[in-house]
Amino acid sequence: MRILRYLIVLALVAGGVAFWLTLPAPLNEDAVAGLTGDPAAGERVFLASGCASCHMAPGATGEAELVLAGGQEFPSPFGTFLAPNISQDREQGIGDWSLLDLANALTRGVSKEGQHLYPALPYASYAKMQLQDVADLYAYLQTLPADPTPSQPHKLSFPFDQRLALGGWKLLFLGPDWALPGPLTPTEERGRYIAEAMAHCGECHTPRNLLGGMDRSRWLAGAPNPSGQGTIPNITPAALTWSEEEIASYLTTGFTPDFDSVGGHMAHVVENFGRLPPDYAADVAAYLKRVPPVAN
Repeated sequence: MRILRYLIVLALVAGGVAFWLTLPAPLNEDAVAGLTGDPAAGERVFLASGCASCHMAPGATGEAELVLAGGQEFPSPFGTFLAPNISQDREQGIGDWSLLDLANALTRGVSKEGQHLYPALPYASYAKMQLQDVADLYAYLQTLPADPTPSQPHKLSFPFDQRLALGGWKLLFLGPDWALPGPLTPTEERGRYIAEAMAHCGECHTPRNLLGGMDRSRWLAGAPNPSGQGTIPNITPAALTWSEEEIASYLTTGFTPDFDSVGGHMAHVVENFGRLPPDYAADVAAYLKRVPPVAN
């Protein structure tokens, strides 16, 4: 009986420790103290991070893409995620969020209410963003219109609808380490920051394990399309043999060296990079040439 009591106590302690380790871990209250955002710089963060590509209303074009009403569906093996309204509406969007609220969502995966967010928001990548860039993005978002469209709930079945489990997921897959550790040239470092953090290229181009974490041993080696239609290509040097100039040209024009044109979700990426200074695409191209080749 004594051994049984010890085992029960040990199980309770272990359960308590596990519960504590998996609680949401927001930033310290003073993490963004003193930061002032620049809307012009924030627009560049907005474009590089592809915010409108996911959060605009389904089928939006032109200026309507800046009305971040949400509603697009993103299928996955765990269910279908629906992008929320992140417009400046104070009730249905994020108009009443502070800079700290936005930083917690993007870099810690924690909502304004203190709950775990699903990694359909690619905070496993955004976690590497500099807080000054988050402040700039916050300043730019405040210049965009408000929209009262309510966010729709995700379509998830049990147990994937239980947010508590996300704490364990974060312990496994949320961290500050770069997929390409270096040493790198300044151009390659800048390209790494754009590709791994802001543009979150790995979220689509890297295969995932059974728990939905990116498999870094096959970084950017291509992955099944979550929609079930086709595959997302391998963009390591094992498959992407274009020159840096050809990669940069593709990222800004959408045309391959063989004059094929971009399609699918990548068209939004090209649209965004085409509006950024040319060095963004050039830096990403330099980074991609340094990624270890991984054969399919």
